[in-house]
Amino acid sequence: MKIIDAHNHPDWLGIDLPRFLKNMDEYGIDKTWLLGWECPRNEYHDGTPSVVAGPLLGVSTGPIPFARCVSYAERAPERFILGYAPDPRDEDACRKLCAAKEIYGAKICGEAKWRMMYNNPDCLRLFRTAGRLKMPVTMHFGYDLQFTYEDRRREWFGGTIDTLEDVLRSCPDTKFLGHAPGFWVHISDDELWKGCEYPENAPVIRDGRIAQLLRKYPNLFCDISAGSGLYALSRDPGHAKDFILEFQDRILYARDCFHNRHQDFINSLELPEAVLAKLYHGNAERLLEE
Repeated sequence: MKIIDAHNHPDWLGIDLPRFLKNMDEYGIDKTWLLGWECPRNEYHDGTPSVVAGPLLGVSTGPIPFARCVSYAERAPERFILGYAPDPRDEDACRKLCAAKEIYGAKICGEAKWRMMYNNPDCLRLFRTAGRLKMPVTMHFGYDLQFTYEDRRREWFGGTIDTLEDVLRSCPDTKFLGHAPGFWVHISDDELWKGCEYPENAPVIRDGRIAQLLRKYPNLFCDISAGSGLYALSRDPGHAKDFILEFQDRILYARDCFHNRHQDFINSLELPEAVLAKLYHGNAERLLEE
């Protein structure tokens, strides 16, 4: 079956292009959405060269430069689909997004990962531009849990689940992919989000905010990448199967890493072949065609 990884990054976790391609081949991945990450230096702490390339290269715009995405795509154009999300505080952000699409063929606005509220007028202007360009937006949400992770005390991103709803309501013509701990913790209708980024082995209380928003807003989709997406599903496999079946047209397989645990878990659910086809490639392809 054709497989598209809808969330990964160049040089991420110290993986260069040859190893990236070898990893894709090992796990049967045909194409990858290759996303940049642009933000000020004081908004991220994972800045060592073994994790992100920006500091090593002396790039001031952020930890994962769009130039590295372009470099990968130029060397292996059949394997990568470009994503770019300029910092919305840059007065040229919307023009940069337009240029990224016109010049380099970028098709995704991502990764949106900034220490600001995503319903900020500057963010909304960028998101509406992405909608006009038919570019889905990959959004990273993270709560400030400094009492739990002191070394990451400044790494909150985007606001709350209520912020997401405000964005969905304010930008109805833009497609959004929810991602990261501040999004996926809301798969369950409980209060764990107040003190835990990655609840594991905790039964899901059904009809959490994610399900509520998916039913209410047709412009919301789910990116299951990273530990956040995997743990949200695997903490309650029975719920995960029902969740995927209900929202089978709105969920995208994605990794944000280089292991194969997401595929292993999805395949363990014994989903119908037609549903797997949507998760693994159909929904990603449809998002870029609409």
